[in-house]
Amino acid sequence: MAARTLTHGLHMQQQVAIGIDLGGTQVRAALVDEQGRILARAAESTDALAGPARVLDQICGLTDGLLAASNPASVVGVGVSAPGPLDTVAGVASHIPTLSGFVDFPLKAELQKRFPFPVDLENDAIAAAIGEWQFGAGKGLDNLVYVTVSTGIGGGVVSDGRVVRGRKGMAAHVGHMSVVPNGELCPCGNRGCFEAYGSGTAFARRAQMRAMESSGTTIVSDGGAIDSRSVFAAARDGDRLANQLIDEEAEILGRGFTSLIHIFSPDIIVMGGGLSHEFDRLQPGIQGYITQWAMPAFKDVRVMLAALDQNSGLVGAAALAFLTGKIPAVDHQ
Repeated sequence: MAARTLTHGLHMQQQVAIGIDLGGTQVRAALVDEQGRILARAAESTDALAGPARVLDQICGLTDGLLAASNPASVVGVGVSAPGPLDTVAGVASHIPTLSGFVDFPLKAELQKRFPFPVDLENDAIAAAIGEWQFGAGKGLDNLVYVTVSTGIGGGVVSDGRVVRGRKGMAAHVGHMSVVPNGELCPCGNRGCFEAYGSGTAFARRAQMRAMESSGTTIVSDGGAIDSRSVFAAARDGDRLANQLIDEEAEILGRGFTSLIHIFSPDIIVMGGGLSHEFDRLQPGIQGYITQWAMPAFKDVRVMLAALDQNSGLVGAAALAFLTGKIPAVDHQ
């Protein structure tokens, strides 16, 4: 049985939304109020190989437990954040590579069968962008780009106070813009994608290769392959190669962020995901690249750390339930 964690506060006599964050590693659920505060939460390891029926049972089990423990006065709806590609217009998971059986799967309809509340479905990075826009680093702004830098690179965009969703609701797959012609192979099958160079996975792979070629580095693995944490740990101890690798990563991210700034003209770029835990070390290099290479009118766009940390998508998913019909999407044909 998957390990489960559950935390909750006092019994609640108030209106809440249910936020679900479905990932390949964890399923998380939370009760969230209209101010974006997480009032109760639960999580368990995703039974990723067991198929959709089992994963949907996990989602329902977590939410049933939260509702039974917290007793809210009313639930306005359920918002679900899931990795893509998702056709959120049709409510279909086109292909979630980390979850077995989620190919052309009618995720929204199947969840709606199980819940007495309205269900909304959103790409995980767009949900995180909504969370940061409504309650986090972008609160009060009309234009932002959210970028998650983790195993892969994903994104979400708010422009002129509207969520950019595009055709099938699949806009802002920013990790798959090409940055190097005929470059490294990306998990999407293309070559030279931003994700293939700037993701945490790409960063760790680069570190592994360079450490093998270097005799003087202190970068060491913790019982396996080198990961990003070991690189940053070595850098804090003054390792020259580790610091060089981090500076290169900051430059790669800066290059990608600069392109996004030129395309969307945001007030800010919000960075989330696993590598954002080392934001203080990466930010000067990212900002320095923008200052040097962005067009003059764009040089003052700041890169900000996601204020909601790893809860951006969870809170953003819940916000969908509160804000259905209130957040306009950019018109598209």
